[in-house]
Amino acid sequence: MPKYFGTDGIRGIPWKFPFTEDFLKKLGYASSSILGLNKSKKVFVGSDSRKSSDTIKKYLFSGLRASGAFPIDLGTVNTPLVAYSCIKEKAAFGIMVSASHNPPEFNGVKFFNSLGEKISEKQEEEIEKEIDFNLKNKSFPKASADKTDFSDKYCDFIVSTFPDPSVFKGLKIVLDCSNGGAYKIAPKVFSRLGIETKLIGVNPNGNNINKGCGALDTLKMRSAVSKGKFFGGVSLDGDADRCILADEKGELMDGDDIVACLSSFIYGKKKKSAVLTVMSNYGLFKYLKTKRIKTYEVSVGDRNVTEAMKKYKVSVGGENSGHIILLDFLPTGDGILSSLWTIYAAASSGLTLSQTKNNWKRYPQKLLALKVEEKKQLEKIPGFINAVKEKEKKIKGRIFVRYSGTEPLLRILAEGEDKNLVEKAALEIAEIYKSASALRR
Repeated sequence: MPKYFGTDGIRGIPWKFPFTEDFLKKLGYASSSILGLNKSKKVFVGSDSRKSSDTIKKYLFSGLRASGAFPIDLGTVNTPLVAYSCIKEKAAFGIMVSASHNPPEFNGVKFFNSLGEKISEKQEEEIEKEIDFNLKNKSFPKASADKTDFSDKYCDFIVSTFPDPSVFKGLKIVLDCSNGGAYKIAPKVFSRLGIETKLIGVNPNGNNINKGCGALDTLKMRSAVSKGKFFGGVSLDGDADRCILADEKGELMDGDDIVACLSSFIYGKKKKSAVLTVMSNYGLFKYLKTKRIKTYEVSVGDRNVTEAMKKYKVSVGGENSGHIILLDFLPTGDGILSSLWTIYAAASSGLTLSQTKNNWKRYPQKLLALKVEEKKQLEKIPGFINAVKEKEKKIKGRIFVRYSGTEPLLRILAEGEDKNLVEKAALEIAEIYKSASALRR
């Protein structure tokens, strides 16, 4: 397992380790050593709107330049734009500086290969070894990067994916950009398609990304939808690689609803299969089965989803958190692309978003997130795994317990037909974990 990397890059609080000047310079250098440089030597680097992002990029540029790379600063952008730029411009690789949905005080770094895919866990481990063992005493001069605006090319790409863009003309959508990386680009794309938008979260100041807005806090977006005559609403997260929607009534539509819609109304007609994670609602699995859509289940993480999609040649996959991959277009999640395709799927079929949502029955779920000081192996906590299995039998459903790959959290998901039993089981598992952990101190 990687030492510094989590499930979605490296995250932390600048300027605490590992987000120190020295580490970030070495990270830039090591990434070139391991990922390699092609003929162009271009490395595209983007960032979201956090106050610390420009300084982090400056340190990365120093390491990249020292390695012989030619870094290009894309400015404040969404993560999928970085992935797309790698593909379009045949870059060596790409880097996104973002902590995604995390609060403003955090930041992160994630990498994409020349195909726009997130790098493998093995490559992450090799980068870490390079930093820890080969670059201990290496110093780096100050360096800068050329700047380029790739937003128009990215907008052209998004628009080009739709067979009949006229479907969008006249639609009214509430668009929440989370004061993040897509605050300029998302409104531009929606406008190009003829969509009328009410905008939220388009005034970043470096300290307000994801605060009171975005995919993790959809209240403003949903409230605006419910008070007006809108086709629906879209909330992006900080780097816009995922989205959460609302139907015309202002009711939430998560990643499971999006996959249900896209699999059934668009891609299901061509490739009747979808990739889901273990966190997807059991009701979605049952619904897709009735539609004769084959499902593949993988561990949490959009990289796992993409790998399975490539392996089984699947067009649609995603997580209930709103990471949706449309592999016909991009090998990574794109909140702008997937939200627009969901709207397109419904509108081109003459349906409202609520009608697509109500096509399947959601099983009651209870998700808890416990803060932890240490991520102890669950199998080594006496009696914990057996307790989880017993609770599963009682609710006649399933319980997933895992640590977050990006935050110091233990996530507990209980799911079954009886809401009261499900909620009780989740709370009891949380108490068992707390008690067992306390005994081990």
